[in-house]
Amino acid sequence: MLNTNKIRKFFPAIKAGRIISNNAASTQVPSQLLDLLKKLVVKYENVHRGQSDASLETTREFEFAYDTIAQFVNAASRKNIVLYRNTTEAINAVMYSLMTEFKDGDNVVTTFMEHNSNYVPWYGLTKEILAKFGIKVECRLAKFDKVTGQLDLEHFKSLVDKRTKLVCCTGASNFLGTKNPLKKIRAIADASGYQQPNGEKKSYFLIDAAQLAPNAFIDVKSLDVDFLVWSFHKMLAPFGMGALYAREKLLLGMKPFLYGGDMIADGQVSPKKVGYNDLPWKFTAGTPNVFGTILSAQAIRLLLDFALNPGKNIYFGSHKKLALADVKQAMKNIEAHETFLIAEALKILGEIPGLTIYGPKDPLMRTSLVSFNYKNLSPFKIAESLNKLGVESRAGCHCATLAHYYYKLTPPASCRLSFYIYNDLSDVRRACLAVNKVLNNNK
Repeated sequence: MLNTNKIRKFFPAIKAGRIISNNAASTQVPSQLLDLLKKLVVKYENVHRGQSDASLETTREFEFAYDTIAQFVNAASRKNIVLYRNTTEAINAVMYSLMTEFKDGDNVVTTFMEHNSNYVPWYGLTKEILAKFGIKVECRLAKFDKVTGQLDLEHFKSLVDKRTKLVCCTGASNFLGTKNPLKKIRAIADASGYQQPNGEKKSYFLIDAAQLAPNAFIDVKSLDVDFLVWSFHKMLAPFGMGALYAREKLLLGMKPFLYGGDMIADGQVSPKKVGYNDLPWKFTAGTPNVFGTILSAQAIRLLLDFALNPGKNIYFGSHKKLALADVKQAMKNIEAHETFLIAEALKILGEIPGLTIYGPKDPLMRTSLVSFNYKNLSPFKIAESLNKLGVESRAGCHCATLAHYYYKLTPPASCRLSFYIYNDLSDVRRACLAVNKVLNNNK
């Protein structure tokens, strides 16, 4: 396990005595980032828009943040990274940038376990946008096993054919906790034979890593992924920043999602032609979230420090290049810690008669969240009762509406507990025993 005793000291919310078990929605912000923001304010100036010392220094920190984010997922360089407000906007950016490439008869394959953000954009593309232009494109949904929570790879494979332009799936479900076999899915996408505009014969592969990136090691080179998206508010940073990784070759050929401002090459606007900026700025229209970008990169550095040696600043606050071995070890440490926590949660909750737990029963096959329902008791009532006992959970569809309908749940909702690096066994036991108490009081 991680040294939670040291880690917890840096989180004002934890020091206040809160039992925070809704981390899959958003994590807490450590004091180091709050202190850093105060320092940044003193020397703040806009980036790429000034010659003052403050502007130049802020620009250096801003651009350096892109390097950190690229190194975190083992991308070749900052040219592979585009920053948006969140995972949702990043997926929409891919959808709009690829929109003009779709041909009549094409299809997109995704799954029933997706977050709405990795289904609704493709629904909108196929049912609302392209349909208006008379272009018929199908969005296909792969099934999963309701008992094990595992993706049905055979069904997935049967949906992918020579007209599948894009395969997209979650790296880890925010409802089931399931970690998907990404390399096997990559192989299915590679074998489609779809003729892409750049000459490649395969389906593009997009991973929604919103639940995976904060909890596991990701190597985009090893995965050979075309697009990877995730959010920083699920890994210690404040709200407002998400990332898109894409292969440089694809970004060079894709149309921008947003136009104007910094995405234009200096001085290259005329009545006849507009020239776009170099990567990654080609996709960064307008004034960016400067503070959010810098804090998100430093959140990565702090997360690695917490996982390797809490209290020691190896990476946080420095310009030291992230060593891939350190990133891998840190994320393996986090993954092991969370496996230990979720194993205890599954054990306690699994002993409660009448409680339905969704997703894999093996803690090694899932992230550190668990969703459940209890016979004849509203999940909203459970969450409200837990709150009265001081346990912060979440009830609802968790934006995984398709999966809740897949189980024919009425309403399409469940209660969810989710843990992160500052949670310890005491938090897990108090949360799960509180669930037991709530259910006993409502028999």
